[in-house]
Amino acid sequence: MSSMYNKYREQGFVVLAFPCNDFGGQDPKPESEIKEFVQKFNVKFPMFSKIHVNGEDEHAVYKYLKSFFPGDVTWNFGTKFVVGRNGMPYARYESESWETIEKDIVELLAVKPIGEKKE
Repeated sequence: MSSMYNKYREQGFVVLAFPCNDFGGQDPKPESEIKEFVQKFNVKFPMFSKIHVNGEDEHAVYKYLKSFFPGDVTWNFGTKFVVGRNGMPYARYESESWETIEKDIVELLAVKPIGEKKE
């Protein structure tokens, strides 16, 4: 994710990361420690507060995403959503290759935002 973010961020691509401890207790540490830990992987994209992605305490972001692509998130490092510049969810990925995801991102980055003047 970091390399894709670094490659396309100048074109408007952003990765939004939400730490979550809903899957086998892999992120039990406090937010501050998680954010410190990911720095050794040169993470530059935004890291948000620790949230729940499933169940009755599910965060509103995931309720929104799953209203377009239903089903529980099965693993926080496995499930990825891509959202267009217009805020509309475009795709949900579970086991697709990074090449597939990158192809879709490149396609979406080529779409001009609403209101942007034609050249």
